[in-house]
Amino acid sequence: MKVLVLGATGFIGFPAAQALARAGHIVYGLARTEEKAKLLAAEEVIPILGDLDSDAWIPLIATLDTIFETVGGGPEPARSVLERTAKAAAALRPAGAPLLSYIYTSGTWVHGDNRTDRVTDTSPIAHPAEIVAWRPAIEQLVVRSTTVNGVVVRPALVYGHSASLFAPLFSGAAKAGGRVVWPGTPGGRYAVVHTDDLAELFVRVAERASLVGGKIFDAANSQTESVDELLDRLVQISGLNRPYEYRKPENLLEEATQSTTLVRPYLAKALLDWSPKKPGLVEGLDVYYAAWRASTA
Repeated sequence: MKVLVLGATGFIGFPAAQALARAGHIVYGLARTEEKAKLLAAEEVIPILGDLDSDAWIPLIATLDTIFETVGGGPEPARSVLERTAKAAAALRPAGAPLLSYIYTSGTWVHGDNRTDRVTDTSPIAHPAEIVAWRPAIEQLVVRSTTVNGVVVRPALVYGHSASLFAPLFSGAAKAGGRVVWPGTPGGRYAVVHTDDLAELFVRVAERASLVGGKIFDAANSQTESVDELLDRLVQISGLNRPYEYRKPENLLEEATQSTTLVRPYLAKALLDWSPKKPGLVEGLDVYYAAWRASTA
C-alpha cells in the first residue's frame, strides 16, 4: 500500500508510521521542519515537508491507498482535513478507482466519565468529556462519507516510550523534592493502550480497510487499570517517601484525564484479530518510567 500519515512525527503518528514501514508498505509522513523530516527519513518513511494547511500533501491523494489523520487538533482542523481530502479525492482520482481509505484518530474520552457502566465500540455516545464533545460529530462525518472509505480508531490513554499524557505525572515524581499528585478522586480506573500495540492496530486497519469501512474501533487493553494502584506503584519505583495525593482538576484537559471509562472493546479482536501484547501500565511501570526518563535525558 501507499500510505500517508498526517501527524507522522507525533506520539501516536510516529510509531504508526514506523509500524507501517516495517510491514512493507510505502509510507509518506507530513513533517513541518527539516529536522522532523530527517527523523522520518531515518525510519524509511518518505518525508513531505509542510503542514496541514499547505498543499504539499494534496497531490499524493491521486495514487494513495490510505490516509491516517493522527494530528489530534480541534474541531475545525479535523473537519478541514477531511473536507480537503474528500475534495482532492473527487478531483484527482480517476473514475472507477477504489475509494481512498481515511482513518481518523479519535479517542475513548468520547464515552465520558462513568464508574459503573461498561462501554464497547458500539455503545451509543451520550455524554462525551467536554474537551472532546465535538469529536462524535467528526466521527460520523468520517464513517458516513461517500467520498472516502472512512474508519475511526479511538485510542484509550496511550502509554509507553515518552509517556504522552503520563509525562507530567512522571515528571512530578522525578524532580528534586518530587511528589505524586494527580487530578481526580480515589477509586478511578483508566482504559489504556501501549503506543506499540496501537501502531499494530493501525497497520491491521489499513490492510483491511476495504473490509471494515464505516466501523469505529475502541483501541484499549482488555482490562482497565486502577488509578490508585498506578499512583502507589509510581511512589514505590520513584523512591519517594511520601504518599500520593489527589487534587481537583484545574482545566478541561485535567477534567478529562481524571475520568473513568470502563471500556471493553471487542471489534478489533473480532474483525482484525488484534490483541494488545505489551504489559499493562501498572505491571510494567518500572520499565515505562525508565523509558520516559531516558527519553528526557
